[in-house]
Amino acid sequence: MLIEKKGKTTLSDRRFYAAEAFKTSSNYDTAIFRYFNQEAGIPAFRESINASYPLRYGENPHQKGIFFGDPGQIFDKLHGKEISYNNFLDIEAALNLVDDFTETTVIIIKHNNACGAASRNNITEAWKAALACDPVSAYGGVVVTNSPVDESAAAEIDKLFFEIIIAPEYSGKALEILKQKKNRIILLRKSIIKSTSNFRSMLNGVLWQERDISTESGADMKPVTPAVPNPAETDDLVFANKIVKHSKSNAIVLARNKQLCASGIGQTSRVDSLRQAIDKARSFGFDLTGAVMASDAFFPFADCVEIAHKAGITAVVQPGGSVRDQESIDYCSSNGVAMVFTGVRHFKH
Repeated sequence: MLIEKKGKTTLSDRRFYAAEAFKTSSNYDTAIFRYFNQEAGIPAFRESINASYPLRYGENPHQKGIFFGDPGQIFDKLHGKEISYNNFLDIEAALNLVDDFTETTVIIIKHNNACGAASRNNITEAWKAALACDPVSAYGGVVVTNSPVDESAAAEIDKLFFEIIIAPEYSGKALEILKQKKNRIILLRKSIIKSTSNFRSMLNGVLWQERDISTESGADMKPVTPAVPNPAETDDLVFANKIVKHSKSNAIVLARNKQLCASGIGQTSRVDSLRQAIDKARSFGFDLTGAVMASDAFFPFADCVEIAHKAGITAVVQPGGSVRDQESIDYCSSNGVAMVFTGVRHFKH
């Protein structure tokens, strides 16, 4: 620009150069502060990200949108259209959830919640079980797995219209199949999300918190009833508790044989969430006899465990902590339902 203008600059030019200079220096200052503040712990919010990923639009077409960050650190985009604002939200939800599983697992995300999830011995069976949870909601969703996608799995997955697939590896034949849809976004997972904190804009400021990295195992589940979960129920309780942790509150998850039967999510009443889950599970042909229930927070009354028991639920996991815990414990104890407490609440708003 200086050569073109023969060394002459306008006020607008100088303002632009100043902005570029301070962008660099302020980014450096922020990096220094964040380094020293790891130990100092001063309650001050500083973020500085120069890398940007332009979006077609924001949450809706009339809103502008930009992703500030480098998605290439998390995944490589192998195929498909540009990633949208809503795609990014679903991608994060998918990755955060799948990272809690070690067995071969397939999860289908729709609007940040799991509408299908299953753990199996191989990816093809995991896909079929995940899709069976809710094949209606799965349409247009995001598919994520923690296992390589082979030709057999790709052939089955390709039968569904979906927006995005994320996996740590694809065979050559699998990619040939999946790339047949020109707009389908295919992402190759490269690394886990390493951030230890979450923040979001709020009012005239920012809300900051530590990420919820707590994932309870069977050993973390304390029986509070005479009946205790058998090994299969314990596996299902662990499975369901992982999903409920990543579901919008109020959240209830019903599961059996490491398969999501249904979720009740985002309701203003936990009873409504439970009834939603039961009705949805039955609408897709699930027999809830012997299924388990996970709740993201305590039950303020015994009504939920009573409704669940009458629907066939035989084991329940919840954090506990209500002043009326004993009412739920007494109902379960009187009706042979196993209930365990984790002591950890997993609200997600």
